[in-house]
Amino acid sequence: MNGTSGQAASKVPHVTFLFWLVKIAATTLGETGGDAVSMSMNLGYLVGTAIFAVLFVAAVYFQIAAKKFHPFVYWATIIASTTVGTTLADFADRSLGIGYTGGSALLALLLAGSLLLWHRTLGTVAVDSIRTPKAEIFYWVTIMFSQTLGTALGDWTADTAALGYLGAAMIFGGALALVAAAYAWTQVSHTVLFWAAFVLTRPLGAVVGDFLDKPVAKGGLELSRYSASLALLAFIVLCLLLFRQQAASKAH
Repeated sequence: MNGTSGQAASKVPHVTFLFWLVKIAATTLGETGGDAVSMSMNLGYLVGTAIFAVLFVAAVYFQIAAKKFHPFVYWATIIASTTVGTTLADFADRSLGIGYTGGSALLALLLAGSLLLWHRTLGTVAVDSIRTPKAEIFYWVTIMFSQTLGTALGDWTADTAALGYLGAAMIFGGALALVAAAYAWTQVSHTVLFWAAFVLTRPLGAVVGDFLDKPVAKGGLELSRYSASLALLAFIVLCLLLFRQQAASKAH
């Protein structure tokens, strides 16, 4: 829908329960899909990152070029960001040898820097303010950093902190429940809570994805990465077909 006073239309979705449900499914798909390309296809983390980076840049281009909100374009861009985040984090953590702790710390700084620069440049990082190409670029760069951080943070929690995939899922699920409670019963900025939830859904998806496709000996179910990815993609498509999403129009 068009904004008032000549303001451009928002091209990001209104934040509802459906948004978070699809976001968690998309981040889980990013983990299984990223692993399918880099591991099951034996292409490696660097080649996988290059492939998904091209897809991500192309998706962002079409998202920014669009004149209005298109759910499938938006969520294709989210999925592209989470798959490139998976392979990029794995490349940094494992191939570069900086480890999960170093990777998580570096990516947390990049995410904080992106949000700070965005706020200093445009005065807000609220979802309903994303109505210009400049704001959209900040939005997608920030999302890419958050998706990459989520992969590293999920791996750190499950492996370095030795909580396992289910233990890590409980930690991040509990943290999301606290964010939801703060949204409902406190005066904490909804913009702050949105980005907290956005970041937390990524490691939750990462550990759930790892639980689905990692070997039984490592605490996973050892399901096919291809079938898990297709099932998650089908679930996302079904949600988008059955439930109508509207563009963001109010402050959160």
